[in-house]
Amino acid sequence: MSAAAIAAAVVLVGAAAAYYVRTRDENGIGLALGGFVDGFADGAQAIGDYVVAAAGVLTPGRAAGVTAADMQNKNVQAFLRVIRRGEGTADEGGYSRLFGGGTFSSYADHPRVKVTKNGYTSTAAGAYQFLSRTWDEVRAIMGLADFSPASQDWAAVGRIAARGALEDVKAGRFEAAIRKTCLEWASLPGSPYGQPTITLKTATSVFLSNGGKLA
Repeated sequence: MSAAAIAAAVVLVGAAAAYYVRTRDENGIGLALGGFVDGFADGAQAIGDYVVAAAGVLTPGRAAGVTAADMQNKNVQAFLRVIRRGEGTADEGGYSRLFGGGTFSSYADHPRVKVTKNGYTSTAAGAYQFLSRTWDEVRAIMGLADFSPASQDWAAVGRIAARGALEDVKAGRFEAAIRKTCLEWASLPGSPYGQPTITLKTATSVFLSNGGKLA
């Protein structure tokens, strides 16, 4: 069962209990327990929200809240280097790299080139290997004008935020941030997609060597 499904189940249990008690008033039982169950339902909602956030469930609209201060944050900058290390785009040429190692020449837009290699077919491109559909989504939310290196950086931080990990990154809660963003980038430690990943030790080393600070 997914984290979202677990969260939904928890909330539904609380809601169902609240409804049951509210529909019973035999000998005052409903009135006596109503306040308790209301509290339980509120607690269930809070737990559900926590489970969803902890699991990195995607909420694309969060990308709209990314600020210039977020972009300049040392931990954020270091975390971007971790992602690029995993995606094989750590060099400056990474901003113009296609899936499979080829390159594209124009930053006017995502190149939208399908590449097949090692049994995978993908439109992934740029320093953060955005799929074309992912790029279209985050570009619209963040109002990005092109696929330039600066826009790619903004979009990557937008996706970190969309996974509920931006505050973890800024606060130095590195492993929590990795647990959430490995659902976005398949090369990060713990990714469930079956593709090659870097180790947590490597990811931590890259983060620290690029000026990141752990909580």
